[in-house]
Amino acid sequence: MPKTLHVLGLSGGKDSAALAMYMRDNYPELDIQYYFTDTGKELPEVIDFVNRLEGYLGKPIIDPYDEVFSSNRTKKDFDYHLEKHQNYLPSPQARWCTIQMKLVPFEMWINKKMMDEGYDMVISYVGIRADEPARTGFLTNSNNEAYLKIEMPFRDDGLNKKDIFDILQGADLLSDTEEVINYRKLFIDLDTNMPTTPTEEVVIKHFENEIRHTTNSTYKDSNLTVEIYRKIVEAMDVGKPGYYGWRSRSGCTFCFYQQKIEWVRLKQIYPDAFEEAKSYEKTAEEKRPDGTFYWLGKDTPLSTLEDPDRIVQIEANHAKRMERFAKKARRRQNQLQINIVNIDTDVMDEIYDEVEGGGACVTCYK
Repeated sequence: MPKTLHVLGLSGGKDSAALAMYMRDNYPELDIQYYFTDTGKELPEVIDFVNRLEGYLGKPIIDPYDEVFSSNRTKKDFDYHLEKHQNYLPSPQARWCTIQMKLVPFEMWINKKMMDEGYDMVISYVGIRADEPARTGFLTNSNNEAYLKIEMPFRDDGLNKKDIFDILQGADLLSDTEEVINYRKLFIDLDTNMPTTPTEEVVIKHFENEIRHTTNSTYKDSNLTVEIYRKIVEAMDVGKPGYYGWRSRSGCTFCFYQQKIEWVRLKQIYPDAFEEAKSYEKTAEEKRPDGTFYWLGKDTPLSTLEDPDRIVQIEANHAKRMERFAKKARRRQNQLQINIVNIDTDVMDEIYDEVEGGGACVTCYK
């Protein structure tokens, strides 16, 4: 019988996290090795969530790069590979970022495991759901198809997006954060200790006060609005990383698959990360005489978001698209009698008439 290595990659996103929880709880007989490849450009919420998930799983979440290169050498992060690519920024047409920082370390790691520990086969578990029939996940190639097999437990077991949200809410990994603790107090009557429903005015005042007095260093220097901060905490309250309150994907802060509204929110919440993304464009302009790929698209540098009128335009367009999507969803709901939650980050790509993920690599997005 072949010796099999079971692995499950985590992106910091909802689906891969829920899959890790699901496999721990439903397939305890499998000795799964969990991994997360840190690009050095992740949101702090991603790292925090991965650390919390490690505690839930009761097993270490390793970084393939660290496992392959165990010396004190400097990690080959995004900046290293950008220089090697002569400041040619990654794009949907040239996704060297995923290849060099995710896939190459993964393959080096599993090959090392096979050589050092005698594994004959590798099964990689991917968080593609039953309601994503067109998604394929990491594809094997002529070099690894003889020993690498891809399994999709959510698809095989019939789990959809709602099931994934239920898994995350059940695990409740962020229940001990100050933000969630204070938010949940709104729903308990302090005199009777019984559940209650706060008025909208009470909720808004709560978040106004929270923003003024937050001790979370992530948000202290941001231009966070009450609306966005509320979405962040409400995402955390149902077990999702806080960034799902304002963006639809995990991965690097400057992921080129982000919608324009997500770039606007990045500028508000993480101004330093936004400025770093701008600096990459500027460096590419100066060092590449043949032009550069802009994160927002052709001839649209991030500096265009310095114009307040442009931000207003993007926000208005997003609101219109959201309203149009909500109307379609309500019609479907009446016809099919299903429950559709119209939270923009949960359906961001559908709002913009794209498939979920917008074409992004499953390795980063899931």
